[in-house]
Amino acid sequence: MKKIKTIDGCEACSNTAYMFTEISGIYPITPSSPMSEHIDELSKDTLNIFNDKVKVVEMQSEAGAIGFVHGALQNGTLATTFTSSQGLL
Repeated sequence: MKKIKTIDGCEACSNTAYMFTEISGIYPITPSSPMSEHIDELSKDTLNIFNDKVKVVEMQSEAGAIGFVHGALQNGTLATTFTSSQGLL
């Protein structure tokens, strides 16, 4: 039997990102907090497509999170972070 689940855009985004990432640098800030929180929850017991749990590192600021992700990407690690338009500004 096919299961159907209704979810919002933040959960859909974080579910997909989780599957294709190895490490995530997060800094929960409204309105992107639900995505970071969901990634953190998934990392406790869900495996990604690489059959691994995503390592989640909570940073002290938006700049720290993107710096962390930039460094991970420079090392060849698949990394994600989430932000809001206010965080980008």
